[in-house]
Amino acid sequence: MPHIITRNAATVEQNWLNDLANAISDPIQLLNTLQIDPAPWEQGLAARKLFALRVPKSFVDRMELGNPYDPLLRQVLPLAEEFEVHDGYSNDPLEEQDNDIPGLLHKYKNRVLMIVKGGCAVNCRYCFRRHFPYQDNPGSKRTWQLALDYIASQPEVNEVILSGGDPLMAKDTELEWLISGIAAIPHVKRLRIHSRLPVVIPGRITDELCQLLSQSRLQAIMVTHINHANEINGELTAAMAKLKLANVTLLNQGVLLRGVNDSVGALTQLSEALFSAGILPYYLHVLDRVQGAAHFMVGDNEARRLMAGLMENVSGYLVPKLTREIGGRRSKTPLDLHLE
Repeated sequence: MPHIITRNAATVEQNWLNDLANAISDPIQLLNTLQIDPAPWEQGLAARKLFALRVPKSFVDRMELGNPYDPLLRQVLPLAEEFEVHDGYSNDPLEEQDNDIPGLLHKYKNRVLMIVKGGCAVNCRYCFRRHFPYQDNPGSKRTWQLALDYIASQPEVNEVILSGGDPLMAKDTELEWLISGIAAIPHVKRLRIHSRLPVVIPGRITDELCQLLSQSRLQAIMVTHINHANEINGELTAAMAKLKLANVTLLNQGVLLRGVNDSVGALTQLSEALFSAGILPYYLHVLDRVQGAAHFMVGDNEARRLMAGLMENVSGYLVPKLTREIGGRRSKTPLDLHLE
């Protein structure tokens, strides 16, 4: 029998929706909030026209006042470098924009990825889908049903990945419909949710969502996207604890970003903070070569040196896999750690 959202649950959901609605979209407001003089950055702020600024206030609260190079701010602040066009970079670095079924990507043999919603709670400037045609892949029950019909016809698919945008932009009632539909497909065993929303608005992890995941027959995995230890606070840790009580496996994938986490110290602190919050480091991605984000690139040899330093500092289970994704390949490509 479908679970009915209680009045209290609906109120909690409204809280995170209010946080979402009140996200900062004006870079001048963002800098003023952080007590940073906007004048030196005005030329770059026009990059919001290339890719909109969006950052919830709860995430801004974790940034250092007066520091224009704060690692969390750097992830969201439009910069002049975004106007530069670089060889080897494209609007579709993972070759995802020619999918046959709207909102569905079947790149890997045993799993499919659903673009559940096109929007995000935070717009990260390095996003590899910053140019993705979400208007052609609407997040609606009609397109979700097309995806479910396809998954049902593919017996080799045993895992469904909910992605976006951000899949947790969908309300709990929508997710209940979708997850129930996935669970009705006998050969699907696991549900993986890739989301940054619990990081920037921890209140998104509602009791209703936890109950939905705990009651499903599917094994649930939540993959957070955290790049720096400063993103982890008490609210996030409490939200992760709720998911663990719901028997959800917690993993993290980050991106190696110049000016954000490109030091052994930053990566060490990240792995330690993740594990303290109950999250296991999973992947550390080399930047996808999307136009507008080249200034975040860390070269392969430098990435290898950083990983070597990280391995000297932490236990093996705290070392994420260093990897990149190459368009057209049916799996991620690990980087060997031998220096060239």
